[in-house]
Amino acid sequence: MCLGIPMRIVEIDRFNARCEAKGVERTVSLFLLQDEPLQPGDHVVVHVGYAIQKMSEADARTAWELYDEMLLVEGRRMKDEG
Repeated sequence: MCLGIPMRIVEIDRFNARCEAKGVERTVSLFLLQDEPLQPGDHVVVHVGYAIQKMSEADARTAWELYDEMLLVEGRRMKDEG
């Protein structure tokens, strides 16, 4: 299973972008989306340092809500086991 992380583009420099999610910033390659019109403020799915898909802000928010819920459940499970 692969996990894609929704991130917001902060700044673009050719085929690289500075992206942010939950206060964490990363440099992400835009090479795979070079034919996609992207600009700061857009959201992308990031997998192993590459933006692989453009997504809406609403979809990014929904994905993070699901991820947060999964992390909460996992945290509770770990607490119960430990």
